[in-house]
Amino acid sequence: MSATALFVAVFLACMVEAVEAVTIVLAAGTGRDWRSAITGAVSGLAVLAVIVAALGPALTAVPLEGLRLVVGGLLLVFGLQWLRKAILRASGLKALHDEDEAFRTTLAAAKAAPGGSRGFVTDWYSFTLSFKGVLLEGLEVAFIALTFGANQQNIPLAAAAALAAVVIVTGAGLAIRAPLTRVPENTMKLVVGIMLTAFGIFWGAEGAGAVWPGADAALLVVVPGVALFSLALIGVLRRVARTSAPAQARAERLAR
Repeated sequence: MSATALFVAVFLACMVEAVEAVTIVLAAGTGRDWRSAITGAVSGLAVLAVIVAALGPALTAVPLEGLRLVVGGLLLVFGLQWLRKAILRASGLKALHDEDEAFRTTLAAAKAAPGGSRGFVTDWYSFTLSFKGVLLEGLEVAFIALTFGANQQNIPLAAAAALAAVVIVTGAGLAIRAPLTRVPENTMKLVVGIMLTAFGIFWGAEGAGAVWPGADAALLVVVPGVALFSLALIGVLRRVARTSAPAQARAERLAR
């Protein structure tokens, strides 16, 4: 896997998570208190930095074959979850993710929540909302960067890609102070789901002792293979959605 491919894979995956984290912080700051929201976000990043600092050296100490088996399995867990949701959304069986709607929902909940301060934090709700959002989404960013970087023995490059994605998304979000609705998140999630699943298959098989023909070049077959299978599923499920919609409509009319 080349350095460019590693950077692009980590960057795209982390950008999706960064968009969701920024949306939460924007809702907390807009609906409640910006100072508390930013304090919560910074606190979440500080906790995340400690976790990454502890896990990074530990991952590099694991034997490469064992690391690839574990990383491959974990990437399959994450990748298949993302891929399943992306396929259902693309086929019309699940509503598309709407970052603007997510922002409005979180904003409404923030405005309705009771106030209260604790210690140096003016608004505890804004603080905890931002803290949890940044920490949870950040853990996924850290996982992607650490696993890809450790497996390719290039954690600094993977960390740089993750940092670049977070900085770009955060800067754009704070500049316009609105959810990044123009980011093609549903398409990105499909692409990232395909990539994570393909790399999970590739590294998991290597960790189990399999030898791929052409070594890393086999990814040029595995990735398109997963993509074509995903697109085929989308096509099949779209037909299912079209045929089931009239039947569901008739059932709803009869129930009235």
